[in-house]
Amino acid sequence: MTRFSTLLIRATAALMLGSTLLLAGCHRGSTLSSAQTAQLEKKFDVTVKAYKGGQFTLDGAVLSSIDLGSHFAYEKDIGKLPKTVLLLPSSEYKIRKEHLQYMARMILDYGFAVYYDQKGALRQINPIDTKARRLQEYHAPAKVSDGQDCRSAAGCDGVNKAAQQQQQGQ
Repeated sequence: MTRFSTLLIRATAALMLGSTLLLAGCHRGSTLSSAQTAQLEKKFDVTVKAYKGGQFTLDGAVLSSIDLGSHFAYEKDIGKLPKTVLLLPSSEYKIRKEHLQYMARMILDYGFAVYYDQKGALRQINPIDTKARRLQEYHAPAKVSDGQDCRSAAGCDGVNKAAQQQQQGQ
């Protein structure tokens, strides 16, 4: 049985403890906690969350960028346009460049200020630095046919003929 010296064991333990503390220190404060997010949401008039494909969620509803713009246009018409908007990542999706570009367009159109979380720091979207993107409807990715739609041994023509015969027989 091999025996290690106590100095080597203690040095290894200290090295492991130090690396653990170093990794814990790097992670501390890198993201907003749920308590900090809840406090932030109270300071802003409206909270919008980023969603897939450049979409947003507002009060639990998934909206395209043009629908969100229409919502703000309605609020402007009734005189309740927010002064500050907070853009947060949703639980599944993070804030992407297209979200920032759509919000920059809304800043230009409606004149409110939009803030977002960037690696634990609260940043304001500047429409001059962020290239504003024209608001668009959401279009799901197109399904590409792989040519295997009909998987019968008779081929697609045989299936279509059989379906036509069943319809004529009824």
